[in-house]
Formats: sequence, C-alpha cells, structure tokens
Amino acid sequence: MEQFVITKSKNKNLSSRKELELLDKQELIDKVLQLEAHTIQLKNIIKKVDNVKSDKKPGKGFDFAQCNKRHILLKFYYLGWNYSGFVEQEDTINTIEHHIFHALKRSCLIEQRETCNYHRCGRTDKGVSAYSQVISLDIRSRLGPEEQTKLKEELSYCKILNRILPKDIRCTAWAPVADEYSARFDCKTRSYRYYFPRGALDIEAMNRAAGYLVGHHDFRNLCKMDVANGVVTFERTVIDAKIVLNDQDTSKQSGYDMCQLIIKSQAFLWHQIRCIMGILLLVGQKKEDPKIINYLFDIEKCPRKPQYNLAHELPLNLFYCHYEDVEWFYDESEVEVVIKTLQEEWTLNAIKAEMIKSIIDDLSTHCTSEEGFNYQSDCLIQGVQAKIHQPLIKRITCESLENRIKHFEKKRRIEIKNPSKENS
Repeated sequence: MEQFVITKSKNKNLSSRKELELLDKQELIDKVLQLEAHTIQLKNIIKKVDNVKSDKKPGKGFDFAQCNKRHILLKFYYLGWNYSGFVEQEDTINTIEHHIFHALKRSCLIEQRETCNYHRCGRTDKGVSAYSQVISLDIRSRLGPEEQTKLKEELSYCKILNRILPKDIRCTAWAPVADEYSARFDCKTRSYRYYFPRGALDIEAMNRAAGYLVGHHDFRNLCKMDVANGVVTFERTVIDAKIVLNDQDTSKQSGYDMCQLIIKSQAFLWHQIRCIMGILLLVGQKKEDPKIINYLFDIEKCPRKPQYNLAHELPLNLFYCHYEDVEWFYDESEVEVVIKTLQEEWTLNAIKAEMIKSIIDDLSTHCTSEEGFNYQSDCLIQGVQAKIHQPLIKRITCESLENRIKHFEKKRRIEIKNPSKENS
C-alpha cells in the first residue's frame, strides 16, 4: 500500500481550501486516493489491536512452566483467495499466519510466537493457496520426554486447531522431529501447481516451453527482483516442469478441460511461477515461440527484463513440501471431518460452475463462430491486454539488476546477501 505523510501547520490539519483550489483534477484524485488508502490502513491497524486485546482473557493465565514441550512439524492447507497472503503483516489481520497463531495461542499450545522456535516452509502471496504448507515449532505436549513415541496418546493438535481456525484453513497432519529441525531449511524440495482451463491454448507448445525451464538457470527475467531486501542472486535449479491435462482422454477435447503446470525446485523466487505462467500463456496463445524461455535466460542477449504481465494469483498452489525421514501422523477421525468440509466447498463451487456453464451453452446457440468460444484462459494474464501483441524481444525493458544494486547500495538500504526465497 502506498505510504505518505500528512503534514500539519498551526491552523490546519490538511491543505487549506485555497491550496486545494489550486490543484488540478489529477492531483485532487491522487490526494483523495492517498487519504482513502491511509484511512483503510489505520482501520486495519485498529482492528488488529482490538483483536489482540480480545484474545486476552481475564483471570489467571495458563502456566506454561508446568507443561511438557516437544518440537514438531504441522501441515496445513488453506484456500488463499480471500486472504492477503500467508505471512503476518502489521496493518492487517487478514493473513493465514495471523489465524494460525491466533489458534495456537487461544488453545494454549504455545505462549508466544517469539519463544516457540518457529519456522515456515514457504511464503505465499495474496490470493495464493496451499495444499501442503508446513511450519515447525515448539508446542505444548501431554507426554513426558520418555513417552513421546506414543503419538496416539499425544494431544490432538489438528483437532484442537481446526475448532478455532477459519473454515478455509485446516491443519491436516503433524510429525515429531528433532529440536533443531526447521520447516524452512530442512525442506528438500517444493512443488507448486498452477491450474488453468485449456481454452484455445496450444498445450503442446506450452509443454515444450516448460521443458526449457528444467535445469540450473538465472531467473532474473522470470521473477520480481527483490533487491531492496538484499536478494541479488537469481540462479535456481528447476528439477521438473511440465503441463499436465487432468483428463487424459484426448478423444473429447474441450476448452473447459483443466490443465496444470507442475513445477518442482528446492526453492523459488518472488513471483517466479506467476512470471513463468505469464510467459507460458503467451506461448499457448501462439503470441510467443516456446524458445522465448531460452532468450530470457540469456543474460547477455537479454540483460534487462522485458515488461510483461503476471499470471493471475488465484490458480497458484503450494502443492507439496518434501522432507526426508519424516513420518506424518494423521488423525483418521479428523481427516474425515476435513474431507467433509472440503466436499461441501467443492459441491457449492461445482454447482456455481455448472450453472454458469449452462448460461454459456444457451447463449452460444445464438452466435456462430467457426473457432468456437474458447476464451476461458484469457483472464489469467493480468493487466490491460494490447489489441496488437508486441513481441517480448521488442518491448521496453525494466531497470537492470546491476543498476538496482547500485541504487540501493547508494541509499545504504541493503547489505549484499543471498538469501534463498521461497515465495512466488
């Protein structure tokens, strides 16, 4: 959100009427938008503070000093399209992480986030979902040190949390691990999936382009460069990348067939997958050649990122996080409850989709088109779409990585470091 400062004088809090009258229309619009944004930000901060206060119960607090603790992994799924991302933020409570910690503290499973040895596997942005988000932390235990192998006798962590969490966030499993085990640093690979309808896309061409992603490459032209936070290395190794049709029966092809990009790596960069999908969708629309991926990897030929639009965030899913020598414990009765919740969600959304499809089918009988009406995937490229496509190789480019580094070094905002970022 854009930040700004409201200046004050002796006799007024805002600009005087005379000063406002001197502004042109665009300047007035900008000022109104700034004030509205600031108002929303303040409301969110007040809401978050009130929410924290409401969590504090009167009376004697829970005595954590008398409790056993153990270090575990917790696995969650969440439907992220109604949230502002996974990571907690100062000006909003509408994050996955906020709700998880609210549930952990309200159920007295932890005392404070700062003291529970917490790590998260990945960071997902606003609107992005996860089937297999994993966190590690120290948590209250029913069992003593010598009893901790008796998993069935342990506290029902998933059941406890799910009674407090929102309906679209659920804990599905937990696993005992060593005290130094980290959900972030001990994760061997992460797999994401991006769901999309076939529409009029050339799936074969998209698959060829996806194949070029596999291997060790510099992804500076296929991500959002987070130089301000000290990220200056953009080399990553993609283990696998492919387009898969959900229904393998090719005898009845339809624009409504669902497809997936499945991509696997040890770690991902900020917006990396959404940038990749933005390019793959252009390839599928036959506006770019599959080999455009290789051009973007060639830093000598393409030292600066061409300007192009991200793919929509809603279809992106952190699908699987792989850990070695970890045995997940599932409470069968709780899994059944979670499945029932998901089936309810699926039923209501499937009905909506079928109703919309019926309207489309009816309206289609009143139009004639040799190519059919296969615009299903067009909305997945964000931003304004030009009527005439300009090839990426000829587009205006962004600032180079080297210039960005010099800019932030000059302002002393960064010390050069190379953290591995997992958000996309």
